[in-house]
Formats: sequence, C-alpha cells, structure tokens
Amino acid sequence: MIHTKTGLTRRILTFPAVQPCKSISVTTLLDSLIQLAGDILTFKQKHFSTNKRSFQNTIRQIQNIAIVLEEIRIRVKTPRSYSPHSAAVSSLSEIHVIFQKLKFLLEDCTRDGARLCMLMSSDQVSDHLRVLTLSISTSLSTFHVSSFDLPREVNELIVLVVQQARKYIVRPDSDDKKVIASVNRVLALFENRVSPDPDEINRILDYVGVRTWGDCVKEISFLGEEMEAERLEKNKNNDSNVRVELLSSLIGFICYCRCVILRRIERDHRDDSEMHKDSIRGLKVEDLLCPISLEIMTDPVVVETGHTYDRSSITKWFGSGNLTCPKTGKILASTELVNNVSVSHVIQKHCRANGVVLAINGRKRKSHGDVVPDSLAAKGAGRLIARFLTSELTNGDEEAIYRALREIRVLTKTGSFNRSCLVEAGCVSSLLKLLTSEDSRIQESAMAGLLNLSKHVAGKAEIAGEGLEIVVEILNEGAKTETRLYAASALFYLSSVEDYSLLIGENADAIPGLMRIVRGDEYGDSAKRNALLAVMGLLMQSENHWRVLAAGAVPALLDLLRDEETGGELTGDCLATLAKLAEYPDGTIGVIRRGGLKLAVKILSSSEVSPGVKQHCVALVLNLCLNGGRDVVGVLVKDSVVMGSLYTVLSNGEYGGSKKASALIRMIHEYQERRTGSVEPSFQRERRFIHAW
Repeated sequence: MIHTKTGLTRRILTFPAVQPCKSISVTTLLDSLIQLAGDILTFKQKHFSTNKRSFQNTIRQIQNIAIVLEEIRIRVKTPRSYSPHSAAVSSLSEIHVIFQKLKFLLEDCTRDGARLCMLMSSDQVSDHLRVLTLSISTSLSTFHVSSFDLPREVNELIVLVVQQARKYIVRPDSDDKKVIASVNRVLALFENRVSPDPDEINRILDYVGVRTWGDCVKEISFLGEEMEAERLEKNKNNDSNVRVELLSSLIGFICYCRCVILRRIERDHRDDSEMHKDSIRGLKVEDLLCPISLEIMTDPVVVETGHTYDRSSITKWFGSGNLTCPKTGKILASTELVNNVSVSHVIQKHCRANGVVLAINGRKRKSHGDVVPDSLAAKGAGRLIARFLTSELTNGDEEAIYRALREIRVLTKTGSFNRSCLVEAGCVSSLLKLLTSEDSRIQESAMAGLLNLSKHVAGKAEIAGEGLEIVVEILNEGAKTETRLYAASALFYLSSVEDYSLLIGENADAIPGLMRIVRGDEYGDSAKRNALLAVMGLLMQSENHWRVLAAGAVPALLDLLRDEETGGELTGDCLATLAKLAEYPDGTIGVIRRGGLKLAVKILSSSEVSPGVKQHCVALVLNLCLNGGRDVVGVLVKDSVVMGSLYTVLSNGEYGGSKKASALIRMIHEYQERRTGSVEPSFQRERRFIHAW
C-alpha cells in the first residue's frame, strides 16, 4: 500500500488520476501541468530497479514537453488575447491525466521498500509505461497548436516528441530479465533447502539497490503489506494464490539476505543507532510499552490525565464503554486523544537501535510469519536462516554472535514458524549457554530470544528440560533490569504447562525472584504486572499456593495497593492475585490480618477505579467471606456504601463480576435475615478466630 500526504492509501501500480473539471481556466490548467512535469523531472536522479532505460527516455520526453508548456503559458499570459480551441484544452486535460498516472508509476518504481517487488513486476511496469507513452503522443498529435500561435521551433519540438514516442518501443530491459532469472534460481534452491551462491545474491541486491539491513526491513514491510492485500483480494474474488506465493517467496529471499548476506554491510545501521545513543541512554523498555496491551506503542497518544497509551488500545477501551483513565481510574471529561510526538520519536530511535520492526502509520503490525509461509521457497529460506544463525551462536566471534542474537530476537517476535525452525535447529541450547556471558548485551538478547521461544511448544520443553535453573538464576542475578524481566516473562509462558509450573515452584529461588520484581522500586508498573502474571500462572497449581505465601506475596501486594502511584491495571492484577490466594484459608488469614478486607472495601467503594478493577475486588471480597465466614460478612453489613457498590458491579455484567457480586449481595441479605432468625445462612466455612477489621 502507498501512503500519500493526504493520508489516503492506494495499491501499488494503480493510478487513481483525477480529470480536470471542464470549467477550469487554461492558465490554471497550464500551471498544474507545469507543476506535474516538474515533479516528474525530479525522478531523473532516482534509482530505478526496473525498466531503467525506458524511464530515462520517457523523462527526456517530459523535459521537452515542459518546454512546450512553458511557451504556451507565456503566450496565454501576453496582453494579446488568445482564445484556445476547445480541442486544444481537451488535449491539455488528457495530458494532465496522463502526467498524474506517470507520476504514480514513477513513485512506485522508485519507492524504498518496493524495489524487489517492482523488479519482479517488470513486464507489468513495461505495459503501463508503454500505454502512457503512446497516450502522450496521441494527445500531442491532436493538439491544436494554431490556438496559441507558437514559434516554429516549438511546433517542431512537438512533432519531434510525437515521433520519438511512436518510434521508441517500451520493453523490459534485458538486464531486468537476467536478474529476474537469478532471483528465480535462488528461490528454487530455497525450495530444496540448498544455500545459494552469495555472489549471485549480492549481484541481485546491487541491481535493485538493496544494500543495508535497514533496506531489507523496508522491503519486508512492504512485501508483507502487499501479501495481506493480495490475500484479501484473492479471498474476495476466489482467485488463485500465485501472487501470494510469489510475495511470500520474496519475503523469504529478503529475510535470508538480511540475516545471512548483509551481516557485514551494517555500518549505516550501527552508525544510526550510535547517533541516537545519547537520546536513549538510560531508557527502560517498559517506558515504551502501552499500559493496556503491554506491547511497544506504535501510535502513542496522551489522554486528559497526561498518561500515554497506544491509540488502538485506548480506543478499544473507550469503545467498551469506559470513560476513565486505565492507569488512574479517574473519570475523563473528554476522550480526546493527542499525539505524543516526543515518545513516538524515542520509540523509533529505540527500535532502530535494537532491530525492532513496528507497524507503519500506527496500524497494528500483522506478523507475516504467524502462519506457515505461503510458499516452499519461504519455508526453505526460513530453515536455512535458522541453521545459519544457530551456527553463528556457536562458532562466531563476539560481534557475529550479537548480530545473530539480534536477528533471532526479530524472527522469534514475528511468528510461530520462525520459532519452530529455530527450535529444530538447536537454537535453545545455544541461547542457554550464552546466558552465562559476561557481556550484558549478549545476555539480554539471549534471554529475549528464549522468551520468544518459550511461546513455542517444543521451545517450552527444551527450556524447562535444559535451562530452567539458569533462567531462574537470570531472574535473580541478570546483569540488566530488562534481562531479569525477560526471564520473568519466560517463566510465565512455561507455567502454562502443568508439569513445568510444578518444576518452577519447586525451584527455591523462582517465586522469591518474581516477588522481588513486584516489590522492587526500580521496576515500573509494566514490569510488576509481568511478574504478577507469572505468579498467577504458578498459582494455577495448588502446590504452589503456600510457596507464594511464603515469599511474602500478601504484604507486598497490599503495600502496592496502598501506594497512590500504583496504576489502575496494576491495581487490578494485585487484587486478582490476592483473590487467588484467598481461595484457601491460609491466604484469607494472611489478607485479613494485614488489613486487606478494609482496603478492599475502600477500593470497591471508590468512584475513581475502573469497573474491571472492581470486578477483581469483588472476587477478593467474596473469597474472604467464604473462608472468613460470619465475621467478614458482618463487616460488610456495617458499611452502608458496600451494597451500592455491589449493585453497580451487578448491573455492569460485561465485566464478568455480576455473579460474584450477586453472591455477595445474597450473603449480606442472609446475614441480616439470620440476625432476625428468619433464615439459616448458606455460608458455613466460618473462622471465628479471625479479626476481620
């Protein structure tokens, strides 16, 4: 897709030209034509990856036509009055449309990111250019030159342009055909999982003008967008998937070039990151995460409270009926969103320095590797890349290892197929060994790669089987804060498997390490939430319940709830974890003895917390009542605000707390009726020795 200055988009090699209105003045039409001609001439010095000779010839013709148009404008603006023939104006209007289409074609064929795609579309480009060139000659041949009394040499120039346009036959360059044949040879080798000749690939890259790591990123992004658009079009029209297969193969080709061929041609990329080093020094990755999605923001915006969110996430939040700030819970007078330009710039610099690929124009990036690639060539390229990168981790020097780690971070972030290939290539073992590196950047990148591989079934098995102890060690002693957070997130993914959850719980340092992040002042809300997610995953196994309590989870979580700086999302996570702990009597005792009931009632009655937070609060209070018995319910009865808050949650059924709120309301009614002796209470698990308040 092509993103224009107006924000509109068009598919590549489409030309939505606008016909000038019939009432347009000749002067205005000429001014616009001359401006268009000038725009076309700016492409003279740009790189064409296809049909270079034909485009150069066409631009020379436009240069001659521009001279004619300038002369006509001079004639029109002279004191003598000219009345151009209507056919002449019609010809100029036709040329205006042709110029628009030609400009679109030139933009497409010189666009950064579309170079390989345009080369493979060489025949189609030639057809478009041939039609436009002939259209120019036809319009000029019917042009009424007598309407403007032009000098003889200008008339001769018009005749010359018409003759040249008719005489020159636009056809694909012979060099284009040779390079396309080379690309197809390489793709055939990929299908058979055979590594191609690096010299041949370098010749292809030189021809299309892809020379750096950053160029490859642009190519992959563009090809991915084209593939998604083609897939949608194919499904709509029931067309074949030949085009989708080609685009998928080209993505595999460029990925291979980025990871294997251009690993030594990275100076531009490194210099760029060094240039921005000062501006991102000391930056915490969590500061760039959206508090709602916990992903790096692609389109950061500020709400009324001054907090920043990703546009898509906060828009969904508002669309669900929430009119509060997710972090503070405060009701917003306005849902207007303001672009956070400074944060956006910092995110871009961070991503360039760390090889992170984000969405374009704030749209959520679709992971082009989330499904199995659409071609055998792309699959073969993926396996060759995985084999190469794993070899680099084992046999490369320090810089080669770091480059391989960076590629692994990118690949494992963008799809399950890439993760599968890397696991099959033995990447997990190599990454685990690198966790012992004294180089903090290597250790961090290795842990980030393992985090992404822990999302894969086979990756989970290898990490849990070979490296659980080293991951827990990194959780507690990692050289960088980010490294420890990656370890915490990896434990969360491992905890989704029952056997691995039990293994993590049995490690004496795992749960205390997670709680250390929850308590740590050096960690932000996002980091604490990640650690709590891992704890919640471990709590799915009852055997880990007492271990979490022993690690001091209850006082730590209650302290966070009392801290006014704790954001709304983290507040909800703390309450959810406490509710899970309170499902057992010893958890209930710990919460109540430390003032957890009073705090929960205060949060439940607050008008500034979100409905989602209140849902978790209701779950906590319900478990405290079930295990604490009559004394706990009696406390709720004494607080006149509680019943109103419960009815508010009950009416807001979309948050899933209505059943729990209904159960609490029923308990309170039964308690009140029991005091009058009219009914036997339904809650029996009383703990009379607990002081509820």
